[in-house]
Amino acid sequence: MPSPDSAPESALASRRSKITPERAQELYAAVLELLRESGYESLTMEGVASRTRCGKSTLYRQWGSKPELVVAALHGTRRMRLPNIDTGTLAGDLLAAARAIGEASESDTPLMHALSHAALQSPELLCALREALILPEIAAIDAMVRRGQARGEIAADLPGAEFVAAQLLGVMRARPLLEGRYADAAYLTRFVEMAVLPSLGLTAGVPES
Repeated sequence: MPSPDSAPESALASRRSKITPERAQELYAAVLELLRESGYESLTMEGVASRTRCGKSTLYRQWGSKPELVVAALHGTRRMRLPNIDTGTLAGDLLAAARAIGEASESDTPLMHALSHAALQSPELLCALREALILPEIAAIDAMVRRGQARGEIAADLPGAEFVAAQLLGVMRARPLLEGRYADAAYLTRFVEMAVLPSLGLTAGVPES
């Protein structure tokens, strides 16, 4: 026998199913664009509705509030760039990761800056930001380091190994504040070559056969 709550839940599911996955992706992309352009505080449901030619009532019916929509957009557009990197060497992996992160820095960095302050006030938003932009890349870089340790390229107990992800992702966030420029692929490649690899006792050269 259906529970007393099943009817309202079914009605809610029915209302939410009216937006197709493809349309949801369009809405999520617009939300992230507006965040990059104007920041979290300036983002409004009215602005999203205008940008996407979607009724404001539809947005509220589907997501309920701006924070819920932003969280959904972060989760719905989460991408996995780094897990596919496996060049066979730790130095090669980190240089490839630097290029991949740098190529996305012009879109990812403004988004992180736009959401950082608001995320500190909202555990749910902070969790979504970390899950969408930060944790997948930390996990991928840590996996590269573990593979390098397993191959014997670096010692298993090398003290600096645990800080590789923090170095690479931290400088992406810091360079705009320090120099007013994004940490693009060229900059991050140099950073890995001059700072990260030497701290691990590695070089960017091709290992001898």
